[in-house]
Amino acid sequence: MNELLDVVSDPTLVEQTSVLSNPDSMHSDFGLYSLFLRADWVVKIVMIGLVMASIQSWAIIIEKTMTMRRLFRKADEFEKLFWSGKNISNLYKRINERADHPMARVFLAGMREWVRTSSDGNEKKITPELINRVDRTLNGAVAQEVGAISNRLLFLATVGAIAPFVGLFGTVWGIMNSFQAIALTQDTNLAVVAPGIAEALFATGLGLLAAIPAVIAYNKFTSDINRYVARLDYFADEFSIFLDRQSG
Repeated sequence: MNELLDVVSDPTLVEQTSVLSNPDSMHSDFGLYSLFLRADWVVKIVMIGLVMASIQSWAIIIEKTMTMRRLFRKADEFEKLFWSGKNISNLYKRINERADHPMARVFLAGMREWVRTSSDGNEKKITPELINRVDRTLNGAVAQEVGAISNRLLFLATVGAIAPFVGLFGTVWGIMNSFQAIALTQDTNLAVVAPGIAEALFATGLGLLAAIPAVIAYNKFTSDINRYVARLDYFADEFSIFLDRQSG
């Protein structure tokens, strides 16, 4: 008896019961906005959270897509310039004014260590100890750039992992409320059940809508970043070998 009074006192269930008692009103509109308006307040919070997560995911996807394209283009231009045979000191002075991508910053980190520790910045006085210091500096610079490039990918991974379960929670909650309202009307007709179920399943759909692009983008960006990091590591190794040859 007390459980029945609690159900009747719930304004959401009372509203659902009044809708269920009038099937014609339920069939009038199955639009997404109407489904949202008729949903329980918990389900509404779930829906709003999933929509916000999806918007943020797409903002990251667009930003990362543009960033990775720019980084690969800049890397191609810099490698072409580095291996063009120009004087490395002149290249250092030129790049030092506008190091706007990771490969240039890695180069600057190595060159600054070289200039700082070599006698008067004379590139002819390169020692094995200097090569080791430059090599460690290059590795540290690469690690720092990898952290910056990978920024915000964790959000995509999180959305891809938990959004379907958040949507499922909203679905279970909505179906539970629908069944409680159906129990009050004592009517299990499909026309009575369908609207409440549709509202609940809408949450699952939003969860998948947020998760699928996030998972695809995370895998794509992870692959792109790994390829770019491999290029940074290769450049750092080649730059260290280049300095070692200068000492010979």
